[in-house]
Amino acid sequence: MRVPPLHLLVPLLILAGCSELAQFADGLKGPQQAIGPRIYAANESSNTVSVIDAQTYQPIATIDTKNVSTHDLALSRDGSRLYATNMGSGRLSVIDTRGLETIASIYTGKRCHVVALTNDNHYAWVANIGDNTVSIVDTATYRVVGTIATGKGPTGLAFSRDGSFAYVSNQGDKAVAVVDTATLKVIKTIPVGENPHFLTLGPDGRIWGGNSGGKDIYVIDPATQTKVATLEVGANPQQIAFAYKGMVGPNAYVTLSGADQIAVVSGEPGTLRVLERIPTGAKPNGIWANPEGTRIYVGHEAGNEIRVYDTGTNALLSTVPVGKKPIRVLVSG
Repeated sequence: MRVPPLHLLVPLLILAGCSELAQFADGLKGPQQAIGPRIYAANESSNTVSVIDAQTYQPIATIDTKNVSTHDLALSRDGSRLYATNMGSGRLSVIDTRGLETIASIYTGKRCHVVALTNDNHYAWVANIGDNTVSIVDTATYRVVGTIATGKGPTGLAFSRDGSFAYVSNQGDKAVAVVDTATLKVIKTIPVGENPHFLTLGPDGRIWGGNSGGKDIYVIDPATQTKVATLEVGANPQQIAFAYKGMVGPNAYVTLSGADQIAVVSGEPGTLRVLERIPTGAKPNGIWANPEGTRIYVGHEAGNEIRVYDTGTNALLSTVPVGKKPIRVLVSG
C-alpha cells in the first residue's frame, strides 16, 4: 500500500492514553523464536480466539479478546500479531501470538466486522457496519489515523495483489466499493447481489466474494474493476478458500451455511462450474487452506468445532472443539 498524504487522513480525536484506546503492552523486544503452524478460530459467542497446533490438531490456548462478539481475524506477515474484530464492542483486539494474550484494544466504530492488513502490514483496515465506514489503524501506534465512508453496511474487505486498491462489500448497497489506497477515495461501485459478505484475494489476483443472502458467488477483476464472473453454488455462501485436488486446481472451496456443505468450484473465472460437493457439519462458515493447498480447515457455527479435510480425497482428518460460534478460521505458516 502507498502511504496516503497526511491531509487526506481524518485525525484521531482521542489519543492514546484516553478511554478509547487501551494499550496493555509495548510489544516484545529482541530476537524471537519462530512460531509453528497454527489454526486460529474467532469464537463470536465466546468472545475468544482458539489456538490449535496445525500439525497435531491439539489445542494450545484459548485467548480472551477482552471484548464482545469476536468475529474476524488477520495475522501479521511475521505471525507475531493477530488482529481480531469484535462486533459487540466496536473494537479491534491486538493479540501477541507468542505470549498468547490480548495486548491492545482500539475502538474503530459501531459493529466492526472485518479486518485486513495492508501489504506492508503498516495499517489494519477495519469495516464498521454501524457507521458505514472503514477505519485505518496504525499497527505501530495502535491509533486510528483515518476513516473512509465506503457505503451502507460494509461487511467484507480485501486488497488487490499490489495493494493499490481496497475492495469493500456493502450489504446495504448490494455492491462492492473500490477504494484507491493512495487517495482513500471510492472510485467505483460494482453491483454484485444480495448481502455480499466476506471477500478473498484469489491466487489469480482477482477478488472473489459470496452473496450470503442469496446463492451465488462472483469474481471481480482489478484490471478492469468489473464483475467478470458469477455462479450459483447453493444457499447462503459465506467464505472462500483455494486448494488443490491432486494436480487439479487451485479450486475455490465455498462454505454454504444454508446447505451444510462445501461447494468445490473450478478456479478459472471464465469457466466457473461446481465440480463436487463435500457434506459438512451444521452451518459451515469460516474456511482456510494450508499453503500447499492439500488441507482445508472449516469452522462450524452450530457444532462449535473446526473440521480438517484432505482435499485430495475429501476425507475428514480431524474434528477439533473450539469456542461457541466460530466464524473466522485462519491458519499460519
